[in-house]
Amino acid sequence: MSFRKIAGAIAVAGALVAGGAMSGQAATLDDVKAAGTLKCGINTGLPGFAYTDDAGNWTGFDVAYCRAMAAAVLGDANAISFVNLTGKTRFPALASGEIDVLSRNTTWTFSRDVDLGFTFIGVSYYDGQGFIGRTALGIGSATELDGASVCIQTGTTTELNLADFFRVNGISYEPVPIETNAEARAAYEAERCDVYTTDASGLAATRTTFEDPSQHMVFPEIVSKEPLGPLVRQGDDQWADIARWTLNALITAEELGVTQANVAEMANGTDHPEINRMLGSEGSLGEMLGLDAQWAVRAIAAEGNYAEIFDRYIGKDSPLALGRGLNALYTDGGILYSPPFR
Repeated sequence: MSFRKIAGAIAVAGALVAGGAMSGQAATLDDVKAAGTLKCGINTGLPGFAYTDDAGNWTGFDVAYCRAMAAAVLGDANAISFVNLTGKTRFPALASGEIDVLSRNTTWTFSRDVDLGFTFIGVSYYDGQGFIGRTALGIGSATELDGASVCIQTGTTTELNLADFFRVNGISYEPVPIETNAEARAAYEAERCDVYTTDASGLAATRTTFEDPSQHMVFPEIVSKEPLGPLVRQGDDQWADIARWTLNALITAEELGVTQANVAEMANGTDHPEINRMLGSEGSLGEMLGLDAQWAVRAIAAEGNYAEIFDRYIGKDSPLALGRGLNALYTDGGILYSPPFR
């Protein structure tokens, strides 16, 4: 075959691949629009992050992201089918298409990103693994837990981090495996284990449910990095972009002073070019995503910007009383940071 024919064949093949990629990229967005519902995977129940209110509606920090995404894509923050998933069932549910996005305190790791074939779209909460135990144990450090029994959720990074921590410190432990946070709390309260380990945010959430929280202490050690965030299936770049920039819109809104209360007014136009681009009064960012110009307006209007969501569900004025810490904006001593809307 001549060079010209080879080059032509490569060009045709490239066009076919590109065309196939483009059609594949739109699959999830088309499916969600056709269904009129966003299928969002969340926890089976974790105070502050995913829980039911007095009316039986799912709410919380992770749930708020799903509502923002449903608003951006479907124009309705309530157009969601929530699917409650354990540490074991969350990844099969995403891989099989049972859910469109997973927003369930899930740690971004190499193997989950590369080997399992998921795309983490950003970090919504920077966390780290810790331990909670009874003050009656009479110890003040996790390094003193030699021989302790430890409640641990299976199918999680905490299970592996636990083994690493005890190995590094040359001490032993007896694992007590459980599947959900509710089971862990029940097992710990029934004294089936001496301590319980999970993300520090989860420990704070669990401690608020005890009859007398003062009888339980969270040990000072943070034994891992746990960048938590939403994820989607690999191979659908458009859907990943929508998920990613929905999160980025909430973060940027905080940085630029766009709130749930003022977003509709700001959408009419401001003196700030980036606000205008994000909210659609200038440019064509929505069109690039396959959405309309006001997708970000609806996402922010659903439950507010990142700070509003954080404060409402897990911040200092909530039952969890968590400080912003690393989750403060980079301009305020934290590492929370969104790429620019440009």
